[in-house]
Amino acid sequence: MKVEGARRLRITLVKSPIGYSQRQRRTLRTLGLRHLNDVVEWPDTPVVRGMVAKVSHLVQVEEVEREAA
Repeated sequence: MKVEGARRLRITLVKSPIGYSQRQRRTLRTLGLRHLNDVVEWPDTPVVRGMVAKVSHLVQVEEVEREAA
């Protein structure tokens, strides 16, 4: 049985934002990505998907399932 909100996105910064716009760098900072190979997990929501779409050339995204506690 799937639990609502159990899906999460694991986002990894794989390319430096140097040379890209300030807006893209702020998006990465908002996601919590500061250094190369930083990894963060966020709930799979339309807002987070939109942010990831704007910096998709700089990040790697994996969908992960959370186990029910």
